[in-house]
Amino acid sequence: MDLGLRGRRALVLASSRGLGFACARGLAREGCRIVLCSRHHEGAESAAQALQEETGSPVIGLQADVALPGEAERMVAATVRAFGGIDIAIHNAGGPPPGDSGSVTLEQWQRAFDTNLLSFVRLARAAAADMQPRGWGRLVAITSSSIKQPIPNLVLSNAMRTGALGFAKSLSRELAPHGILVNVVAPGRISTERLEELDRAVADRSGRTFDEVRNASVATIPLGRLGRPDELANLVVFLASEAASYITGAAIQVDGGMVAALQ
Repeated sequence: MDLGLRGRRALVLASSRGLGFACARGLAREGCRIVLCSRHHEGAESAAQALQEETGSPVIGLQADVALPGEAERMVAATVRAFGGIDIAIHNAGGPPPGDSGSVTLEQWQRAFDTNLLSFVRLARAAAADMQPRGWGRLVAITSSSIKQPIPNLVLSNAMRTGALGFAKSLSRELAPHGILVNVVAPGRISTERLEELDRAVADRSGRTFDEVRNASVATIPLGRLGRPDELANLVVFLASEAASYITGAAIQVDGGMVAALQ
């Protein structure tokens, strides 16, 4: 299938590793020109060089902390400056720390809001302003399976990811007349450093070993294994493509069948 992505201009946030890197790689393999970013300059540069050497697509790596005011807008401006516009914007950000409603601090609430929700608002507003005159664009937010089913001891993620979904649903209706599609991807248990950190936190809190925690979680997945980052990236690439031209306002989970919720 020709996804119609060759030459498209894409910005992928938080993409020097993990799910963001997998998405940037998938888009670069389809011929997209990429701007990726990381909070660490070295990580962004290294990831960009690796992708450009692997795929042959132009890739620029920039340092950015999307929780800070103006950073998402700066990344959009950098993409427009480098490639003449932006066609695809993928929102991704590091997950907030674990904790329940009685243990997380107000400062952690504010940081989670800035990182996981407000940064998506800022990215979408800036990117859509450039996409709208051309009548074509793709906005994809990577959230969490918590938008379908809250995850114990992750109250910050449960709240902020659901907020991102609400914003995406509203935005999809506003931008549809302008040819801009807005969708949400909800990863389940994907093999990343973030998942390892969460499982180790559960092990420490419960007194079980890491392997016991990991095996118990895998047992809840009908496919019987963790997902791979590229399996999530495949969906993101599809949603960013011409082939997904009648999909907007959707929230699609990539979880091996783990979430049992009907909606």
